[in-house]
Amino acid sequence: MILPEPSTSATHAAGDVVPFSTAMRAWALISLQTFGGPAGQIAVMQRHLVDERRWIGQRRFLHALNYCMLLPGPEAQQLAVYVGWLLNGIRGGLLAGSLFVLPGLVTLLALSAVYVGFGDTAAVTAVFAGLAPAVVAIVAQAVWRVGSRALTNPVLVGVAVTAFLALAAFGVPFPVVVLGAGAVGWTVHRWRPALMIGSGGHGGADTGPAPLIPDDALHHDRPSARRFGVILAVGLVAWLAPVAVVAAVTGGDSVFTRQGTFFAGTAVITFGGAYAVLAFVAQRAVEHYGWLSATDMVRGLALAETTPGPLIMVVQFVAFLGAFHHAGTMNPWVAGVVASLLTTWVTFVPSFLFVLLGAPSIERLRGNRALSAALTGITAAVVGVIANLGLYFAVHTFFDRTRPIDAGPWHLQLPEPGTLRPVPVAIAVTAALLVFAAKWSVLRVLGVCALLGVAAGVVRGMLT
Repeated sequence: MILPEPSTSATHAAGDVVPFSTAMRAWALISLQTFGGPAGQIAVMQRHLVDERRWIGQRRFLHALNYCMLLPGPEAQQLAVYVGWLLNGIRGGLLAGSLFVLPGLVTLLALSAVYVGFGDTAAVTAVFAGLAPAVVAIVAQAVWRVGSRALTNPVLVGVAVTAFLALAAFGVPFPVVVLGAGAVGWTVHRWRPALMIGSGGHGGADTGPAPLIPDDALHHDRPSARRFGVILAVGLVAWLAPVAVVAAVTGGDSVFTRQGTFFAGTAVITFGGAYAVLAFVAQRAVEHYGWLSATDMVRGLALAETTPGPLIMVVQFVAFLGAFHHAGTMNPWVAGVVASLLTTWVTFVPSFLFVLLGAPSIERLRGNRALSAALTGITAAVVGVIANLGLYFAVHTFFDRTRPIDAGPWHLQLPEPGTLRPVPVAIAVTAALLVFAAKWSVLRVLGVCALLGVAAGVVRGMLT
């Protein structure tokens, strides 16, 4: 549907650039096509909003994307919130961001239940035996993609390598790595500014079809202390009230309270996308809290790769399994659902809050070179963080057993060479060829590898 160009006065009076019902249908359609990670999700919004409906121009779309790249959290979902706010005000931002998450929430909740109920059956085990190695190849592709854009000089390469070693060999906490990389970026900018000029990838070229709605007709609020205070107060209450209620009802040491506080904390440090923070989530959820196994974590990521919406939705799977296995006196299925919904809530509410708080005044941050330099350092570190995630998944997928090394500053997990599993290695090599050489989509690669896992299970069954 193509809308006629609205008058500026009527648009601002109504608060909607497009009819709210029309926007709702558009965001619902977009939400069902958000496969393929943030790049694919952004491409879907580009096609629907810029190219086909022409509700927003290319320059404004990229400008909004640049804003969201500054924030912790899933940038594609935040971009939906931002564009929804431009078109229909605060209720438009809430609508767009919620619909962006909803299909993935419902789908992964169902898949989590299926996994818990049938994950030990031969057929399901065989499918995951093929999916897990594919995830290793997909993470490797993420390292390559982010690294090719972010590591534009030796200093940034050094930041990435240091971040990888800090996590993989010395057990440095993820937040410390992120903050340290930001400090390095800021410091180097003061010494050699040219070294901290990011490669971008989201330039301001005014390409693409001309929008039907002019920029000055898009919704905007004047920044004010009152607006900021109201949104902050309402947002913080909405974000943390469910955790407080859960703590009051189930106790401060319950699995629900622990998950609520943990995932609320991770929501504000997810710079660099889901892959960057998942290494931290996996380490804490598996090794510290014991909510699930490393194998479960890899399988959960494989499931999240096959569902629409942000990849960080995998935390819902983590919460479901953790609550199911630590439900106490509660029905484990009810516990899993409650934990999934609570975790999804505390993970995504900050994204709405960040965008709606900063949107009116974020223009002032665009020219801040020191902030851009710090973010360039963080982006470089993200390459090392994702590489560490890939190593974590590879070790637990390709080997049956590992042994911890804790000697002085060293804190790492080494695989036992005699427990190497040749079938997952072969499937991972196949997935890598399909991803890197054949340029196949993530869904196609996962489908082929699932079939390979089933075939390997059938052969193994015939030989035993």
